[in-house]
Amino acid sequence: MTATELTRQRLIRTALELFTARGYHDTTTAQIAKKAGIAEGTIYRHFASKPQLFNELYRAAQRWATKIVQETVRDRDAGQARAQLTAVAHGLIEGAANDTAVVKLGLLEPPGAILDDESRRTEREFRLTLERLIAEGKAQGSVRTGAVEIWAGVWLATISHALTKVVAGDWKPGDTGVRLVIDAAWRAISA
Repeated sequence: MTATELTRQRLIRTALELFTARGYHDTTTAQIAKKAGIAEGTIYRHFASKPQLFNELYRAAQRWATKIVQETVRDRDAGQARAQLTAVAHGLIEGAANDTAVVKLGLLEPPGAILDDESRRTEREFRLTLERLIAEGKAQGSVRTGAVEIWAGVWLATISHALTKVVAGDWKPGDTGVRLVIDAAWRAISA
């Protein structure tokens, strides 16, 4: 890896940590540069603006979550919506334990007006991937009737409780609370 690539990675990691610890609006580019050990102007060699930096981080988090869903579907038998959603939940929760900042920024803290069009598309791709999985369960009769979009939102909101607890360090991935939340998420949408 070149020095430029290393600087970019350090900058991204530092921005991610500060955005999730302090919030987007309370984090300045000067703070990011200082903590990363670079000149503030170096940020602008890699990113046109602070919003662009944030959006790149957000898109990476959304792509990671989408990949969890896609890999789970690919690795599991069709027709097993509960098993697939359980595996997705475990993947997201493991991610929350291993990289709290990515999960916090991408799944737990709504970014609001900061998002650009590309980030909104990436966010929607994650939701659509999850909705397709739930739609398959609905077609098989294991997910209740009603709008798939609603059941995806209910399932994800329930799983977000466990993600929040894991990110905060209150729970570990194998804890009873995590298992109860995963079960509750399924029961909330099952037929």
